Amino acid sequence: MNAQQLVDERGDLWLALAPLWLDREPSERDYARMIEVIERYDMTLNELEWMFRLEMAPVMSRHQLSIASEWRQFDDYKLMKQLVNHNMRLKGWRRKSWALFSGLTTMMVRHRWNALMNRVAVARGEQV
Repeated sequence: MNAQQLVDERGDLWLALAPLWLDREPSERDYARMIEVIERYDMTLNELEWMFRLEMAPVMSRHQLSIASEWRQFDDYKLMKQLVNHNMRLKGWRRKSWALFSGLTTMMVRHRWNALMNRVAVARGEQV
């Protein structure tokens, strides 16, 4: 898969979910927007979980740990470039390594992710 395919297939979803890592709690409007974008993708809750853990969290958690990081908003172009670069290399041992450490990279936003997944399940009429 090339970079353009990644952007076409995941870009909107990644950018919609990026606010989970900002320094403020997402509003109901933020969650509604995220759900709207998620529903455009044919992904189960389990597939969304692994996308969160492997495709996004390794990149996004670095923003949280960086002193110089922007916490109010992200530069979408720069963020997309980082996400694409990460995902282009996400194969073999790297994928297994990130799966192993995904608990660490997701722990700071886990409560927000769980709240979002509960809202997605309700919107889909699934059991929480």
